[in-house]
Amino acid sequence: MGHYVEVEKGVKLYVEDIGSGKPVIFVHGWPVNHKMFEYQYNVLPKRGYRCIGIDLRGYGRSDAPWSGYDYNRMSDDIAIVADALGLRHAMLVGFSMGGALAIRYAARHSGRRLGGLVLAAAAAPVFTQRPDFPYGAPVEQVNRTIAGLYVDRPKTVADFGMTFFAKPISDPFRTWFNGLGYDASSYGTIKGLESLRDEDLREDLAKVRLPTTILHGKLDAIAPYALAEQMNKGIQGSKLVPFVESGHGLFYDEREKFNQELLNALDGK
Repeated sequence: MGHYVEVEKGVKLYVEDIGSGKPVIFVHGWPVNHKMFEYQYNVLPKRGYRCIGIDLRGYGRSDAPWSGYDYNRMSDDIAIVADALGLRHAMLVGFSMGGALAIRYAARHSGRRLGGLVLAAAAAPVFTQRPDFPYGAPVEQVNRTIAGLYVDRPKTVADFGMTFFAKPISDPFRTWFNGLGYDASSYGTIKGLESLRDEDLREDLAKVRLPTTILHGKLDAIAPYALAEQMNKGIQGSKLVPFVESGHGLFYDEREKFNQELLNALDGK
């Protein structure tokens, strides 16, 4: 069942609500939408979990205002959806940029309405390299991608998609997955990547006081595995689960393991 939640005047987010039971909020990565979790939605409701997929502002079927693509505003959007649905003890599953937003939500809103976090290939604590942070992508590389979005967004999104999975995927799957990125607004895509480039969550990590499971591919060419190690060090009591055969798209590269680790986190294992 899909519906809309107004997060500020004139801005509504699309929310897909599947199944019943303990709530699990899914927050997608850049530049796709909630449909990336199709292979999780097929499994979790059978096990008694309610899957709540949010399209972030500017992506999927949500409204695309000109502004509001910073992490504070986007994490506030997620909090407003959780409030509107009256969720309690929800598990927040964030992938890539969604993982960064999950951390900001937990720190900024003191984990309100949440029972735990799952950070999947999270683009955190910092997506780009800094003088005092040698991990992540070079800023110049991200700037080249942003420049490409101004000239040929479909090709730029498709090129990004080529680095996503470590295992072979079918041509139809690639077409479908890239299409999720094509559905995003152009300026939302640009501004989201600017936030990925500029935001810094290092001070947020110590403020996360929730059970946290970090799932990360050892072969991740977008958010390197070293980022997972930094999150694991910074979030007290967090559990790091390596996916040896996975790239960035661990939710599909090692689909069965990913779903099992999700269920383990939900069951408190």
